[in-house]
Amino acid sequence: MLKRELKVNLKSFLIWTGILVLLFMTVYLIYPSIINSDNIKMIDEMMKIFPKEMLKAFNMDIASIDTAYGWLKTEGFIFVLLITGVYASIMGSTIVLKEESDKTIEYLNSLPIKRSAILTKKIICAIFYIILMILIVGIFNLICLTLSGTFDIKQYLLLSITPLLSALPLFAINLFISTFFNKTKNTFGISLGITFISYFLQILSEMNEVTEFFKYFTVYTLADVRNVLINNSINFEMIIISFLLTTLFILSTYIKYNKKELV
Repeated sequence: MLKRELKVNLKSFLIWTGILVLLFMTVYLIYPSIINSDNIKMIDEMMKIFPKEMLKAFNMDIASIDTAYGWLKTEGFIFVLLITGVYASIMGSTIVLKEESDKTIEYLNSLPIKRSAILTKKIICAIFYIILMILIVGIFNLICLTLSGTFDIKQYLLLSITPLLSALPLFAINLFISTFFNKTKNTFGISLGITFISYFLQILSEMNEVTEFFKYFTVYTLADVRNVLINNSINFEMIIISFLLTTLFILSTYIKYNKKELV
């Protein structure tokens, strides 16, 4: 059963991981030719035009984009967080529901295996691919950064972990939501909406004290990127909250799914 899930979901995993790897490969290839002494001065002048709140939202107030690693800490990591978040959300909203949508649930129910066991295999498959994606992208960037110049390896390794703290809760939340539907077309848009709205709220929360309360309504707060850049550490509370949220929604999924009428 687990081998079947891994095989079925392999293609989407390769596509999403390939998107991130190609994106960063392009950056590492062209960045040295783009960034030179004249361009750096121009960029510094341009940064002075932007409001401090906007620079803070993208971590540009504490990191310069004069190197590939500097770009990764600001704009680059936005892509990592968003793409891993989107992938995790889509996996959560479709990995179980697609059996009903594709009418293959009857075949699975005919097997000598409990419904909860089917769900467990799917959850293991999804979490495995989410972790593997973050691991592959992390190793790829580590190799490229090593070749491109000096960087803070401890800080980078901590940064590489942070997408997991937002991706796993996003997966679990969308997995639970999917149990209320019978078609993947009904949940696909919801999963994307949750991801992008959540990230937008995170950006708003970083801008000033007035909008700071938005951080309590977004899982991207758990990624804790800014704290890593400033203090070279991950807040242990964020790890605990991420784990508890993921566990809570997965357990809720088991309860709801075992009571659900499958069509």
